[in-house]
Amino acid sequence: MADAKPAPNFAARAAAAADRRDTRGRWLLSAPALLILLFAAIGPLIIVVIYSFLKKGGYGGVEWEFSTDAWTSVVFQKDIFTDEITIADAHLLIFWRSVKLSFLTTVMALAFGFPTAYFIATRNEKSRDLWLFLITIPFWTNLLIRTFAVMEVIRNEGIVNSILLGLGLVDAPVQIMFTDFAVMMGLLYVYLPLMVLPLYASMERIDFRLVEAGYDLYATRWHVLRRVIFPLVKPGVIAGSILVFIPSLGAYVTPRVLGGGRNLMLGNLIEMQFGQGRNWPLGAALSITLMAIVMVALLFYVKNASKTGARHG
Repeated sequence: MADAKPAPNFAARAAAAADRRDTRGRWLLSAPALLILLFAAIGPLIIVVIYSFLKKGGYGGVEWEFSTDAWTSVVFQKDIFTDEITIADAHLLIFWRSVKLSFLTTVMALAFGFPTAYFIATRNEKSRDLWLFLITIPFWTNLLIRTFAVMEVIRNEGIVNSILLGLGLVDAPVQIMFTDFAVMMGLLYVYLPLMVLPLYASMERIDFRLVEAGYDLYATRWHVLRRVIFPLVKPGVIAGSILVFIPSLGAYVTPRVLGGGRNLMLGNLIEMQFGQGRNWPLGAALSITLMAIVMVALLFYVKNASKTGARHG
């Protein structure tokens, strides 16, 4: 009996050793990905954070002296003659334009993407693949080329103005280019598929017998949409909205081409500080500010997604 007692201890030690080997193996397998994440994502981010707390160099770069001037300049500006501190109206205007255009782009993408996704989800299985294929075709083309395609449609000599002039609806070309509306149209065209695909993924799982039951109970189309369909596809709506809002907020190419350098967004402002402005600390501070806005949007998504998951079990 005394000789049988060490057996459980030996089994426990063997199990613990196996767990340790398994843990080491997992760490070794994930080491390449962790190193890439460290040197390609976390490392540059740390450098940007450090730069935001340094003084700007005379001709670009930074001086290695601690300073919070860059963070102050995000919202405030100092008069070069009187040293008076005032609100940085230009920065706040660009912040407001970026959030406004991103929000409007998201709303318009939802307005166009919802019926498109519903149409695809209600087709037979053979034709669904074709429609999804057509939705993903724009991703095969470079973003810059897609933006130039939008420019060809809305410029003064483009398709829209040619049709309006040909029908006699206007006497002169309508100025669409280099406006906020042009930027929003470009963002909508570029990011609309990112709204359609998550909505379709949610609608594909709907049991449409629930929709038929709503009609059998004399519900109108609006009530069926609001009380049956929309709650079931809410995760797709939130995911699509995040996928459209976040890249729109940091867009650079589309506002640069369609805004003509006058309708700047946050991405353009950040690039300007690292380029013509030669104010790297301010560019770094603006980059971190943009990332903070994105983080707030992602936290909103995670919070709503967790609530939806808990509600549906």
